[in-house]
Amino acid sequence: AVARELYAAAAAKGAHFIDAPVSGGQAGAENGVLTVMCGGDAEAFDKAKPVIEAYARMVGLMGPAGAGQLTKMINQICIAGLVQGLAEGIHFGKKAGLDIEKVIEVISKGAAGSWQMENRHKTMNEGKYDFGFAVDWMRKDLDIVLAEARHNGAKLPVTALVDQFYGDIQALGGNRWDTSSLLARLEK
Repeated sequence: AVARELYAAAAAKGAHFIDAPVSGGQAGAENGVLTVMCGGDAEAFDKAKPVIEAYARMVGLMGPAGAGQLTKMINQICIAGLVQGLAEGIHFGKKAGLDIEKVIEVISKGAAGSWQMENRHKTMNEGKYDFGFAVDWMRKDLDIVLAEARHNGAKLPVTALVDQFYGDIQALGGNRWDTSSLLARLEK
């Protein structure tokens, strides 16, 4: 909604506007490998794309103004579910007495593999949660997602549940821990 309002305000002044949320975190920004999800007019996007490509590995026009913002919401929905599943898998493996490194080495090459698994399993296994997108920011994003879902009628029960789990992490003092800290909730 905000992106569409900004687009209208820019158009009223004769300016172009592209909503362009990113995914990839601090590491993605530092290494120039962000994913950028854009919404707006094709003409404005074509002008902005070469600049965006300087810091992105993937940039795409997702639709009219607001489509970039909506795509970012889908990104956050998917991440929330993936991280919760990874946290539960690692927790289960620890309780079963398995070597988590060996388990991840095998399952990460199959259907369970993901960026989260490859990049966060070691720090999760070590109980270190200061390597990425903060819980406070994820809760802000999930609040926006859940508000949009109420507006458009989408049913997001897992996302709503994981948002509550992030609330538990905040209660543990993990406001600035990264989103992989869902494991800490299971191990408390």
